[in-house]
Amino acid sequence: MKKWNMIIDVAECTNCNLCTLAAMDEYVGNEWPGYAKPMPKHGHKWINILQKERGQVPMIDVAYVPTMCNHCDDAPCMKADSAGAIRKRDDGIVLIDPEKAKGRKDLVEACPYGHIWWNEEHQVPQIWPFDAHLIDQGWDKTRGAQSCPTGAMRALHLEDDEMARMAREEGLEVIKPELASRPRVYYRNLWRYTKCFIGGTISAEAGGVVDCIDGARVRLVKDGRVVAETASDNYGDFKFDRLDEGSGPYVVEISAGGRKKTVETQLGDSINLGEIRL
Repeated sequence: MKKWNMIIDVAECTNCNLCTLAAMDEYVGNEWPGYAKPMPKHGHKWINILQKERGQVPMIDVAYVPTMCNHCDDAPCMKADSAGAIRKRDDGIVLIDPEKAKGRKDLVEACPYGHIWWNEEHQVPQIWPFDAHLIDQGWDKTRGAQSCPTGAMRALHLEDDEMARMAREEGLEVIKPELASRPRVYYRNLWRYTKCFIGGTISAEAGGVVDCIDGARVRLVKDGRVVAETASDNYGDFKFDRLDEGSGPYVVEISAGGRKKTVETQLGDSINLGEIRL
């Protein structure tokens, strides 16, 4: 049976917030019986965009990660619910019944992703319900996916084995995989948020003029073993990315035109080594 999934490309998200605003437009002031009470105008972000800056000026990048209810197949919130207030539909969508869940503020803490929100006015826990009321009317995408100008957010209706194949072949990831909750929201290029880089700029002086070096050979060494190699670009820049945060000591070995230099560094967060003069 086909089920609903979401794929989000972190590299394509520009933080325009249109998906967040689309959710607000759909739910603030609107009640969808059986699906959701009205969303509060303030304090709730059913689609919340995380932001992370990596590196230091001038070598810096920013990643944006839209987060929401993951509609987990092994949902922690359902394990915490013994009254049938939360159910998982055959199409994979998780819903919190707005009537049965009244007064169940304890369910907010049951989500390890922080995506169950407490509605004080209606005294009910709420999630982004995958726009299930629209899906049930025949929509083939969510409001967020419809509004995304870069196509970073895509809703897919697929068989589980087909989704698993796509995740495997395209290197899709989920947030907090260690929870083993089997989320149905997948991410492409999530490494831009979860991983680190070591970068720098290579230069040399010749005839009293300092210029960048294009094509310098750069090797990254960890525990005496070369783990990556690259070459500087025409601006003299190099970058080793997708490194683990807090992974400790590294050695950067640089060679160009018979000149060599070694730089030792300690990786916590992403680091720009700055100008390295040969």
